[in-house]
Amino acid sequence: MTLTWKAPVAVKTLVAAIASLGLIASAAPALAAGGAHELKSGGFSFEGPFGAFDQGQLQRGYKVYREVCASCHSMNLMHFRNLGDATGPFYDSHYPNPNENPVIKALAAEIQVPDIDSETGEPMQRNATTADKFPSPYPNATAAAAANGGAAPPDLSVMAKARHGGADYIYSLLTGYHTPPAGLQIHAGQNYNAYMAGDLTPFWSGDKAHVPPGGFIAMPPPLRQAGQVTYDDGTNASVDQMAKDVAAFIAWSSDPHATARKQAGVGVMIFLLLFAGLTYASYRRIWKGIAH
Repeated sequence: MTLTWKAPVAVKTLVAAIASLGLIASAAPALAAGGAHELKSGGFSFEGPFGAFDQGQLQRGYKVYREVCASCHSMNLMHFRNLGDATGPFYDSHYPNPNENPVIKALAAEIQVPDIDSETGEPMQRNATTADKFPSPYPNATAAAAANGGAAPPDLSVMAKARHGGADYIYSLLTGYHTPPAGLQIHAGQNYNAYMAGDLTPFWSGDKAHVPPGGFIAMPPPLRQAGQVTYDDGTNASVDQMAKDVAAFIAWSSDPHATARKQAGVGVMIFLLLFAGLTYASYRRIWKGIAH
C-alpha cells in the first residue's frame, strides 16, 4: 500500500507565493548601483596604531578653517583654549594651561563674539577670550538654511567621526569637484562631486551601464585656487595641500585625545606582555619537577 501526502492548501499557497516572488525578482531589470569614487588616501601622519598628529599641519589646517570654512560652518564643540591642549595645533609645553598661552590669546582676540553689555543690557560684539567657543557664522539653524539655499551647513566639530572614511572622506570631498560629465542633468544650486554618495541614474541621459560615480552637493567648491590661504611656514598652499591640512584639523577636533589614547594602549600592551612573561616563568618555577 502506497501512502501519498497532500500538502495543505495553506502550504501550497505559500509555496506558490514564494515561487512567484522569485519569478518577479528574476524578471525585474537590475538597477544601477550608483555610489561614489573610492576615497583617496591623504597619507596622514596620525593614521595607524602608532600615528600622531603633525602640529604644523594642524596649524595650517586651523588657518584654512578660519579663513575659508568658518564663514559657513560652525564648530560648536570647540573652545579657543582647546587649540593649546596637548597634541593641539598651538600647544606649548611652557604653558600647560592653554588659557595662559599668548598665541591662543592672540588668536582668540582676532575674532569678534556676541555678548550682552553688562550696563545697558544691549547686544554687543567683543574680542573673544580663550574661554569662548568658536563663534557660529549664523544666529540659528533657520538663518543658516535661508542663507544657503535651504540646506544649513553642518557643524564640523566631529565631522571626521560622523562620516565613513574620516579625514580621507573630507580630503576626497574637498578635491572631488569636477565639471559635470556631458549627459548629466544638473540644476541650479547643485554641484557635481565624484566623492559624494548618491545615485545619478535618474539624472543621467547617457549609457545606463556607465553612470558616472558621485552625487550632487549643495556646497560649492570652497577651495577654488592655489594660494587662497597664505601659510605662515611657507608651505605651498595648493588646493590639494589645503584640503589635506583642513581635513587633518577636523580629524583632530573630532578626536583630540587620539594620540594619548594610542600611547596608553601601547603602554598597556607592553605591561600585558611583561605580565604574561612573569606569569609563565612563575608557572615553570612552581611546577618544576612535579608531574602533572
